[in-house]
Amino acid sequence: MLTGEIRSQIDSVWNAFWSGGISNPMEVLEQITYLLFIRRLDDAHTLEESKAMLLRQPMTKRIFPEGKDAAGRNYDDLRWSRFKNFAPAEMFTVVGERVFPFLRTGLLTGGGDGSTYSQHMKDARFTIPTPGLLAKVVDMLDHVPMEDRDTKGDLYEYMLGKIAAAGQNGQFRTPRHIIKLMVELTAPTPKDTICDPASGTCGFLVAAGEYLREQHPQLFNDASARSHFHYGMFHGYDFDNTMLRIGSMNMALHGVENPDIRYKDSLAQDHSDDEEKYSLILANPPFAGSLDYENTARDLLAMVKTRKTELLFLALFLRLLKPGGRAAVVVPDGVLFGSSKAHKELRRLLVEEQKLDAVVSLPSGVFKPYAGVSCAILLFTKTNSGGTDQVWFYDMQADGWSLDDKRQPLLAEELLGPNPARALAAEEHARNNLPDVLTRWQQREAGERQRARTEQSFCVPKADIAVQGYDLSINRYKEVVHEAVEHEPPLAILARLKRLEEEIQAGMAELEGMLK
Repeated sequence: MLTGEIRSQIDSVWNAFWSGGISNPMEVLEQITYLLFIRRLDDAHTLEESKAMLLRQPMTKRIFPEGKDAAGRNYDDLRWSRFKNFAPAEMFTVVGERVFPFLRTGLLTGGGDGSTYSQHMKDARFTIPTPGLLAKVVDMLDHVPMEDRDTKGDLYEYMLGKIAAAGQNGQFRTPRHIIKLMVELTAPTPKDTICDPASGTCGFLVAAGEYLREQHPQLFNDASARSHFHYGMFHGYDFDNTMLRIGSMNMALHGVENPDIRYKDSLAQDHSDDEEKYSLILANPPFAGSLDYENTARDLLAMVKTRKTELLFLALFLRLLKPGGRAAVVVPDGVLFGSSKAHKELRRLLVEEQKLDAVVSLPSGVFKPYAGVSCAILLFTKTNSGGTDQVWFYDMQADGWSLDDKRQPLLAEELLGPNPARALAAEEHARNNLPDVLTRWQQREAGERQRARTEQSFCVPKADIAVQGYDLSINRYKEVVHEAVEHEPPLAILARLKRLEEEIQAGMAELEGMLK
């Protein structure tokens, strides 16, 4: 948990960027990301130096070169621990004219930390406008305890939240509590290979990593499991280089050493290399509407002939999952009830050829202020042989936050999210349904089967869904409770009407007498 002092420092630096002429929050975050990576390189180099001294052997992995460059300048000046002590003007010159060119070239020719993140630095640009601002940012970041994974992870999450608060590029940020819910619903294991084909800031991958640290801490005691966690478990695609850098740094600051975060246009490129490679997919892909048919990957069009990105992404998820693999993905409501041939065929495929586990309907304001479209979470398992028996539906009415553009918390912080500090009372549940979603999801094979369709959650047999043309909207199956109303007997109503008529006639007679 970040202290108020660190939050205040970040706020002041953020404000300094704005007053210094950088008004794009993505650019602010990108510049801070570069500096965090420069510090991370120095920390890694210092660790290698310490190992070499302890073992009394030469360094085996050198990030910064030895000696001086062609102009006679020390390479050591490129290190965070050195230039942070320079005067602002000198620091500004060193970082702008030497450190950033090193990031763009040195990392790609044998230097750097060898991570995929280093590969995303070839177009790094230094845009901090003044020496004073650079010195202030470096000083602030130098006081953040980077050896503490929780602190540096929370620091970056706080900055990512500022992108959302600024209302720009918010499409890249799914609410953190919704991400955590989806991770909890799928319960990642140490043997999973996890993918987000529209990774953005890597929020889903980060949350999956944090879940594993909390629920399976023993994995780090096993060399093979630990290596899989750091080098083989996490995979993310994006076609925005800025997001690749930010997402990779988010993973690094949350303690994943070398995730596979790479450039890929998920809907346009062939997927033969990744076919049936992943055991878990977590995603909230961008749904831009229609795609150029000619540029769409042929292997996806072979599954579903459409230009709709939301349908193509679902086809992609099925393509990437290995048999037995599972997915939790956000889809717009149109996927659930769309009447086109492609919509119906994809839903039929999920129900009849795979195993559709659940449809969780989300409140329409979950993604405000960026979008007011209604969405749902689909949970399914790839089997290639059917297996759908009963589909579990949940009608989520509240997620703990107001459903207007402000998205203010409706409960104390410890009562928000899918795992509150204590059980919620009835009036608290009315404001935060997430804990109930988790509880009832775990009972979907038992007590949920007996729940009436007037309840907030219930199960629907596959046969009923097939009869409805594979419509997956919860309102198709939800029954409304009609309250019994007691009516007066007809004779009593007639008697009341007769008395009313007599009163009106008496009133009219009295009025005529007064007029005479």
